[in-house]
Amino acid sequence: MGSISLDSVPRIISRPVPGSLYRSPQLYARLRPEMDADNATDALATVWRHAYKGGVSQPCISNNTYGLPEPNGYIYVEANGGLNQQRTSICNAVAVAGFLNATLVIPNFHYHSIWRDPSKFNDIYDQDHFVQRLKNDVRVVDKVPGFIMERFSNNLSNVYNFKIKAWSPIQYYKDVVLPKLIEERLIRISPFANRLSVDAPPAVQRLRCLANFEALKFSKPITALSDTLISRMREKSVENNGKYVAVHLRFEEVGLMLRGMGFSNKTSIYLASGRIYKAEKNMAPLLEMFPLLQTKETLASDEELAPFKNFSSRMAAIDYSVCVHSEVFVTTQGGNFPHFLLGHRRYLYGGHSKTIKPDKRRLAILFDSPRIGYVIVVHGQ
Repeated sequence: MGSISLDSVPRIISRPVPGSLYRSPQLYARLRPEMDADNATDALATVWRHAYKGGVSQPCISNNTYGLPEPNGYIYVEANGGLNQQRTSICNAVAVAGFLNATLVIPNFHYHSIWRDPSKFNDIYDQDHFVQRLKNDVRVVDKVPGFIMERFSNNLSNVYNFKIKAWSPIQYYKDVVLPKLIEERLIRISPFANRLSVDAPPAVQRLRCLANFEALKFSKPITALSDTLISRMREKSVENNGKYVAVHLRFEEVGLMLRGMGFSNKTSIYLASGRIYKAEKNMAPLLEMFPLLQTKETLASDEELAPFKNFSSRMAAIDYSVCVHSEVFVTTQGGNFPHFLLGHRRYLYGGHSKTIKPDKRRLAILFDSPRIGYVIVVHGQ
């Protein structure tokens, strides 16, 4: 067989996948002159025409007026992860406890090496309100009674611990967990994040809803600072009748998109984020596009933030609260934070809540085009 010269083989020139290269700073520099000249427009003025129906909600629950039967035992769960993953665990724990007619012990927050937040339940949530709001549906206690713990030599590690698969159906709890609960009178489930299927009967979904939207309220210190920051955001948004936009992370991409959608540089933006890498450099373009941009660090004094600063979940709870009350919420990524916010805002305002969730793939292709100009960003052509 003859050999083929490598010179005769066509070269394959690979092109990076659209969006895989971070070109936002160069794109922003190229589009900025046209963007600055377009500040008089506001294509989303219709957003500001429809005020929230303050205080009006469409409850997904109905109040239980029946008494609770004698419980089958106590359920102790460990909620792992960050703020919103723990919130998922709490809602699921309420649903499981109610379904099994069990008494729920206030969930224990598992310390995680990534989040490094030693906060307990009552550091983040109003525990008294939680217990009181659920009293007609699920019994909740602060700790396991002593006469029960004596059966296990007062050591939780002696209590039978279920290792339940993620997204298990509620029927599994009835068939497998309930008999052991009745036998032992106390069981543990650890870890508990995502251990209940999304699909569940209406009665179970009702308990999830009750826990998430009615029973879980942030602790008084978190609520007090959050209310202060919301008030300050509204004061800084006087040109828009006190209404502001909340953005969950990402920098130039979000700014370019919002400016292209018609939000002028007079729009007040609240940026929800954790610690920002090279904040001064990475925040500069977004601040140029939206000079009225704020974060919890710029709205609050060092003294006001001091009790929360070393606790990631408490800081996330403040961001969550300010975002809930924004006129528009913008998210460019998945995760529990935006998912909880979308549902919570719809519940609070009877479905009247504006959310912008762009198609990231199409946005990446648009921003990756060498032909892109500001007119293209605005009209998507």
